[in-house]
Amino acid sequence: MKQDEMNDKSRRNFLKNTAIAAVAATACGSLACSCSSKKESAGKVKLLSPDGEIVEIDSAYLNHQEHMAIVSKLEAREGIAGKKFVMVVDLALCKNARKCITACQKWHYRPEETEWLTVKLMKDSEKAAPYWFPKQCFHCDNPPCVKVCPVDATYKRQDGLVLIDNERCIGCKFCMAACPYSTRVFNWDEPELTVDIRNLVSNPETNIPAKVGTVEKCDFCPDRAREGLLPPCVEACPNGVFYFGDENEDTVTNGSETVSFSQLIKDRAAYRFLEELGTKPRVYYLPPKDRQFPVERGYEDLDSNIKERFKYIMEPDQKKS
Repeated sequence: MKQDEMNDKSRRNFLKNTAIAAVAATACGSLACSCSSKKESAGKVKLLSPDGEIVEIDSAYLNHQEHMAIVSKLEAREGIAGKKFVMVVDLALCKNARKCITACQKWHYRPEETEWLTVKLMKDSEKAAPYWFPKQCFHCDNPPCVKVCPVDATYKRQDGLVLIDNERCIGCKFCMAACPYSTRVFNWDEPELTVDIRNLVSNPETNIPAKVGTVEKCDFCPDRAREGLLPPCVEACPNGVFYFGDENEDTVTNGSETVSFSQLIKDRAAYRFLEELGTKPRVYYLPPKDRQFPVERGYEDLDSNIKERFKYIMEPDQKKS
């Protein structure tokens, strides 16, 4: 083969590979990939190239590039068109494995003591049995936090999410006082971040890098949702406690199974926490009926400092002594 022909072939291969990579990036960026777990994306996938050809590529091309500012500030405030994100939490499956908390902290580069997602131990009455209760921001459709923010740092998007722009936040804590669920935390100290994370362009969809003197909270990870990926808490849960999806599509998934949102909350008698407040949360709970794990399993192996949070329920006799 002549040198010119070899160069021409190499050039064509290069252009083809570049086009394939572009297709992959466009597919994920436009939500062509439906909400799914990374674990399910192994193997080959077929995509349409810019030349109109069906090409088969390794799914590694579709991997998420962490925390890139992929949208403008305006897009981050408007939300993802046509979407209405919702979460369902199955209390019967939670055993306080805390994998969801660790995954959330890792994804957002938050220290161990900062929990955007917490797991509470609930007991509805003196004679009732306790159960584990994951609690994060509820992304209310009637959010009190948004109404009291004097600088429009916390806002409601068209896709249902309530986010915080930490470049606007002045740290007045009005939103923390207004939130009846106590799901917001204040960043008291200068965050310890690596240079590459600290130098990232700030974006409300990631709230990275964190800033001292500002309010933070669960954001439902819209940067991942734009790429058709599930929030880290959903992916990390070993028991499928969290279902996440789009109410407009009437579909939610926990990474293992995909079900109808409306049918799930109807069949399982779902409820919203403190419904009587009128905040209209976008998180639904399935009652802890026929629990899969004894509540003690999520208590015995905890670190002593975390155990202290639940001793008043798990060891009431010790508290009295």
